[in-house]
Amino acid sequence: MEFEFSYTEEQEQFRKEVRAWLGENVREEMKEPTDPDDFTDEQYWYWRDKHKVLAAKGWLFPTYAKEYGGGGLSPEHESILKEEFLDAGIPRFGSDLIIAMLMVWGSEEQKQKFLVPLLNAEKTTWQKFTEPKSGSDLANYQSTAVRDGDDWLLSGSNVFCSGRGDHPDFLWGPMLTDLEAPRHRNLGFFMVPVPNEGLQIINQNLVSGKEQHFIFLDNVRVPGDHLIGDEHQGWQVTNTGLEQEHGGRGQVFPRDEVVDNLVAYMQERRQRGESPGGNPILQQTAVSAYIDAHIDSLFKKRTYWMYQSRMDMSWEGPSQFHYQRLYGFRNVGKVRDVMGMYTMLGTRDPLAPHGGAQEVDQRTSFIHQHGAGSFNITKVVLARRIGISRTKERAAPTPMTATTSGA
Repeated sequence: MEFEFSYTEEQEQFRKEVRAWLGENVREEMKEPTDPDDFTDEQYWYWRDKHKVLAAKGWLFPTYAKEYGGGGLSPEHESILKEEFLDAGIPRFGSDLIIAMLMVWGSEEQKQKFLVPLLNAEKTTWQKFTEPKSGSDLANYQSTAVRDGDDWLLSGSNVFCSGRGDHPDFLWGPMLTDLEAPRHRNLGFFMVPVPNEGLQIINQNLVSGKEQHFIFLDNVRVPGDHLIGDEHQGWQVTNTGLEQEHGGRGQVFPRDEVVDNLVAYMQERRQRGESPGGNPILQQTAVSAYIDAHIDSLFKKRTYWMYQSRMDMSWEGPSQFHYQRLYGFRNVGKVRDVMGMYTMLGTRDPLAPHGGAQEVDQRTSFIHQHGAGSFNITKVVLARRIGISRTKERAAPTPMTATTSGA
């Protein structure tokens, strides 16, 4: 039985086309830097323009429907684009999650208003989820939305809102719309235009970098047609995004650059006859990290195949996501064990292996473990899916299970 996947001749020709175009059209100094903190305003605006070009070619969101600005391409084409974009240092802005939510829950008018500009790269968005008081308990949302004629007035605050640039064109997330309704039926989901009177965005100065923000809303006026779904469906809309954030879309081309660099480091040292390359204990540590990364890759590819095949899923995505977080956390320590003090050399140190990529990971990995909910959240989601929790849940609808357009 043949388990190795092979691209067709037509698909390999497509790869050559993509690689040639990137080589001719992407300036070397504009590529994604090793440390995200080194990403400049010039690079940001360069890529805002370049993304519009990529979107027009159907390469930015390759598997979404052409009628909304996607590429209408196959999963294999998406795989090739992901590979070539990663190798070429092509950055991405915003989040694909809102696109999934708009595909499933947006009206046709809202898709034209919000989805089309996102798929065309004309607009950008930031996710507005975490609150200072509720943390990972997203259903316990405290920020409020109050009707005022045909509009809504939004008040509240958020932390750890990720994004590049001074501000996005839209913030998005749930708001408490009904103080009397039960949990999971008391939220609405809003697209919030930026800038907006009463809206303040402040950078958070974190060890992980400059891409996290405080959001403060004080009676921010939002038109009624910026409510996605009805005023009691915010939790359901949110969960379409969370389904993908928790692993439900899988990944077409998973790569663990940290582990790739670790293996390369061992090989380079061994070729020079130096430790740790010839140390059998550290060899075993590096191999263990490689095996974990390979298992995670198989999980992601399986889920991606199921997603693109429009198959019903339950625990598959959350189990991959939970494994990813566990092994990633373990491997941070394994990298330190193998590379020692070289782990702490940053991008400006000439002795830093791989341009200082390992230092960036050491500095940011712990913070990243809390994205999309902490470890306890991934355990709860998985427990509910396999039926060992007090409550059970089904997978939320996604563009592949709830629409004919797909993603």
